[in-house]
Amino acid sequence: MQDHSSSVKSIDAKPHRSLFERLTALISPEPENRAELLEVLHDAHERNLIDADALSMIEGVFQVSDLAVRDIMVPRSQMDTIDISKPIETWMPDVLSTSHSRFPAVEGERDKVIGILLAKDLLRYYAEESFDVRDMLRPAVFIPESKRLNVLLRDFRANRNHMAIVVDEYGGVAGLITIEDVLEQIVGDIEDEYDFDEEEDNILAIKDSANGPRWRIKALTEISQFNEVLETSFSDEDADTIGGLTANHLGRVPRKGDVFDIAGVRFEVLRADARQAHVLLVEKLADAPVNDDDK
Repeated sequence: MQDHSSSVKSIDAKPHRSLFERLTALISPEPENRAELLEVLHDAHERNLIDADALSMIEGVFQVSDLAVRDIMVPRSQMDTIDISKPIETWMPDVLSTSHSRFPAVEGERDKVIGILLAKDLLRYYAEESFDVRDMLRPAVFIPESKRLNVLLRDFRANRNHMAIVVDEYGGVAGLITIEDVLEQIVGDIEDEYDFDEEEDNILAIKDSANGPRWRIKALTEISQFNEVLETSFSDEDADTIGGLTANHLGRVPRKGDVFDIAGVRFEVLRADARQAHVLLVEKLADAPVNDDDK
C-alpha cells in the first residue's frame, strides 16, 4: 500500500499565502512594480473579479504610503481652535456651531497650542459649580509636515490618538490632521450628521510648493468657481465640473495617483474610485500660460 503521509505532510506544511501573494500568483508575467500591479487590479475590476469599492480601497492603501501630512492636513488658517485665555462664554458658541469632537486649545495665539479639548468634557461646565478648562485638556501631539500618512496611521493606532498638530520646520503651527482624514484616503469620505458640503469648502488653499500656491479641490467643484478662484479660463461647454474636465482630458475615469497638466495647471488625483474622481491637488505651473482654454 502506498504511503501518502509524506504528500499529506507537504500539503499541510504549505504556508498560508497573503492576499497580495494570491493576487500576484494569478498574474503571468508577475508585475514588476506598483504601477503594473494597479493595472492588473483595474483589469480585474473590468472583468468583475473585484468590485469598485474593493479596488478603491486597495488604491487608497497604496496612496497612503505615498502621501505626506502636508498633502491632506487642515491648514492653520482653517483650524477651529479655542483660546483658553478668554472666558468660556466667548468661544462656547463656536464650539456649538462647528460641532467638532476635538479642538486644539491655544493661549493667545495659534502657535501656542497647549493641549486638546474634547467637546464632551465641556458637559462638566454645565454640571459643576467650579470648572477649570486647563484641567480638562489632553496632551497635544506634534508632528512634522513631512511625516508619511502610513506611519502616522500606525502611530494613531498605537497611541490611541485621534488628532495631531502639524508643525513646520521652524516650529510654527502649520495645521492639524485627524485619524479620520487619513482613513478617508483609503475608504473615501466618512460623513456624519455634522458634515456639510458647502461651496466655500470646494477649494481649499494648502501649503505652497516650489511652483507656488496649491489647492485641494473637490472634483464636483464647478468649472466656473474654479476659474474664478484660480484665475483660469477653462471651458465648461463639455463638462460642468473639474472632475468632468479631467475625465475628458484623460479619456477615462481619473485614478488615484494620476498626475497630468492641462493648459498650465497641474492636477494630481488624491482620491478616486472606479467611477469618478473625488479630490484633486492642483497647482499652476510657473512657466506656463495663466489663462489658456482647455483644448
